[in-house]
Formats: sequence, C-alpha cells, structure tokens
Amino acid sequence: MEGVFRVEGNNVHTSDHAAGPWDPGMQHGGAPSSLIVWAAERIPTPQPMHIARLTVDLMRPVPVAPLTIESKVLREGRKIQLCEICLLASGVEVVRATVLKIRSQAVTLPDVVAEQPIDVPFQQDGVLQPPYGQNNFHSCVTLRAVRGSFLNPGPGAIWFRGDRPIVEGAPISQVMRVALAADFSNGVSSVLDFKKWMFINADLTVTLAREPVGEWILLNSEMTLGKDGAGLAVSRLGDEKGYFGRAVQCLVVEPR
Repeated sequence: MEGVFRVEGNNVHTSDHAAGPWDPGMQHGGAPSSLIVWAAERIPTPQPMHIARLTVDLMRPVPVAPLTIESKVLREGRKIQLCEICLLASGVEVVRATVLKIRSQAVTLPDVVAEQPIDVPFQQDGVLQPPYGQNNFHSCVTLRAVRGSFLNPGPGAIWFRGDRPIVEGAPISQVMRVALAADFSNGVSSVLDFKKWMFINADLTVTLAREPVGEWILLNSEMTLGKDGAGLAVSRLGDEKGYFGRAVQCLVVEPR
C-alpha cells in the first residue's frame, strides 16, 4: 500500500493522502506530526528509551509537497534525550518540533497506583464515521464514535485506527498512532459549525505516561473557546488498557 510519505535519506516525497480539511494543498497536522515521531524514533539512544512528550509547532501551513527533515539531539543524558526535528519546504521551515524521551526501566509501584479505566464504550460499539469532505488524510484512518460524532458540535469520544502506512515500507509505531490521531482533537471536540467557522490548530502537544497498546487510540475530547480568537482542544488519550496520556491543541478561531 502506498504510504502518506516516501522517505529517501532526508528527503520526503509527499502523497495526496496527506491533505487535510482546510485546504487541499495543505497537509492535515496528523501527517507531519506522525512523520516527526518516525524521525525521532530513529535517533539512537544510549540505552532503551520511550517517547514521553511530543511538541509540534506548525510554523507555517505544511504544503502537500516535497519536504526535508533536519534532526538533532539537544540534550543527551542517562535518563532523558531531547531531540529537535524540523521539516522544511523549499528551504523554508514549516514545522519545528521537540521530542522528549525518557529511560525505559521497570518500576514496581504501590498497589494504590492503577490504570485509569476507560469510561466510554470501546471501539467495537462505536459508530463508523465516514470521511468528511475533501479531507484525504481522514480516509487513511478509521474512526468509530462512542460519544458525539466527528465535526458535530459538542464534546466527543472517538476511537482512531491508522490504516495506511505513514512512511512507505515502515510499520506505524505505537506513538505514531497517537500523533496521527491526536491532531484530530479539534474535530472531535468542536463546538462550532465547521461550515461557518475555522478552528485550525497552531500546535500540538502530546504527553504519555506509558506507551499505548493495540491499533486503536481513543480521543475523549472537549474544546474551550475565548472571545479573542483563541481556543483549546484537549483530549484524554486511551487504549484497550485505559487512559495513558493527554493531547492539547492551541486553536486559531475565525469565521470563514
């Protein structure tokens, strides 16, 4: 199956599958966010580590066009590694991200510490959400709503499964699954009419207490808007074992 991206060295060939809902020539934020995770996971660590935080700043609209990846380690330690991943289009920086990795080490926790259980139905009981409009990236993902529905007003809870490879020839890692789903938070939690309003995220921050398991990622989301053109979309992230993290988007809100 054709991937969303094909990577050769530091050069990225972008397919039409990356296109998002706001403009057919602009990528859905889940596409570059998951590509950044792919690049970060390929940076060697001195010992086993896992990604605990992903912060993506969308400096400019990311075009459906060739990209260049630039990666570097900002801090290397025994317990953490901090990486910076940048994406450039025609030599212009369009995305700058930092990825924090933490040492993987088994810890015996007190009995009072337990997984936070999922408090909505699981994906098998959800309602399939069809692709919305010309959102090509949506067609790469299966959505099953268990509360609310995609892009309909009000808080929502939707399970996501990535179906198309992000990078051609490479499996979708667990954290890549989280990144591609998390950028849908504003669509899951929308309190505005998509046909009348734009609420594009300027960034994405994902934090993980542990690595997720399974193919399905839950976004249990809500949106908060101010009267000055800004807003937040916040999601609790879950899987078949329970909640494991959070995703936050800062939104730029304006009428169409």
